Amino acid sequence: MHIPDGYLGPATCGVFYAGMVPLWARAAQQVKRTLKAKQVPLMAIGAAFSFVIMMFNVPIPGGTTGHAVGAVLVAILLGPWAACIAVSVALVIQALLFGDGGISAIGANCFNMAFVLPFVGYYTYKLISGNSAIASFRRVAAAGIGGYVGLAVAALCAGTEFGLQPLLHHTASGQALYCPYGLKIAVPAMVGGHLLVFGWVELLATALVVKYLQKAEPALLQPETEAAQ
Repeated sequence: MHIPDGYLGPATCGVFYAGMVPLWARAAQQVKRTLKAKQVPLMAIGAAFSFVIMMFNVPIPGGTTGHAVGAVLVAILLGPWAACIAVSVALVIQALLFGDGGISAIGANCFNMAFVLPFVGYYTYKLISGNSAIASFRRVAAAGIGGYVGLAVAALCAGTEFGLQPLLHHTASGQALYCPYGLKIAVPAMVGGHLLVFGWVELLATALVVKYLQKAEPALLQPETEAAQ
């Protein structure tokens, strides 16, 4: 789902950078207000987990890649705003040091994977889990479904961003200047791959870790930040 340089026009990249700045500022305020000192190492581990799981990416049609992200798991443990920061850090490091995702597209990639994904997945998890017991299977199922839905919606956002480029940036003759694939190609390519393959990886990874934590460290599944979300 990493968007490389050259696939989004400068105006599109600028809009996403501008949009992410207030979101990062809000995330920093929320984390400073709600995250306890003892949870800071867990946030660092969450960023590392997201970084590692995103490195296992597979090229898919349309010029991007498919992979799991791990953002919903971090959101479940620390809240979606903390997940926003953790995944953003992972994405920036990947772009700057490993060339995984374009530098010009950092804003768009962070919007898709560090904002849309953890928030959609987290609130899907909250909706399904409801007031169920921490040790219940319902929590495990809710976590997995949250990861799957969050990844699918993030892929839809990325596909839409690709698909709009030929409409927004083209020559007088209609030739696309950046991503050449319209919505009819970009959206199915992005969403299809994540619904059929990568979403299930996200589902299993999120659900299995939650299942493990139910037995090993159930307190982590009821973070003190939860009341502030």
